[in-house]
Amino acid sequence: MISAVLFDADGVIQRSTIDWSSRLSSFVPAGDGEAFVADLMAAERPALVGKGDFRDAVAEVLRRWGSEVSLADALEPWTQFAAEPAVVELIARLRARGIACHLATNQQAYRRAIMQERGYGEWFDQTFYSCDLGLAKPDPAYFRAILGSIEVPASSVLFIDDNESNVAAALSVGLHAEVYDLSSGVDSLADLLGRYGLT
Repeated sequence: MISAVLFDADGVIQRSTIDWSSRLSSFVPAGDGEAFVADLMAAERPALVGKGDFRDAVAEVLRRWGSEVSLADALEPWTQFAAEPAVVELIARLRARGIACHLATNQQAYRRAIMQERGYGEWFDQTFYSCDLGLAKPDPAYFRAILGSIEVPASSVLFIDDNESNVAAALSVGLHAEVYDLSSGVDSLADLLGRYGLT
């Protein structure tokens, strides 16, 4: 019997509203974009577990690459996302039935603040951002920390994520876990929940 559902954010609840990689690649000369984006992703990792300021990390990458793009413009792609209203409504219906719904996402504090301003804190019973926990998926300890907070047995929790390694980590600590990508449509998510008796 599932009594709580953990939802990932990117790829499950929300999607980018721009061609994210192309936008970032445009900040450096043509041909260097892929390496630049990889450098940005590496610089973000410490901030995902609450170590260091993400904005400082981006500024350092821009300096290292000699990019003339302003810090504000470089940070802008991280703000370009939108939640799928039908998924938000599905979560509301689950909560109305007494199923606890929690956000379980890897985010740095800069993006977490934007998400909270856009109402994510109101859509869930609890929100678990990796930057607050000091742990990030796919570390099994991330899921153990959440279980300790929600005080629900792992066998009564369903985790939904678009990343197979994150799903595998959740399974390793006893949660039910399923791969779902928003691109497959909200009906697919409803079907998935239905297999657990949740729709």
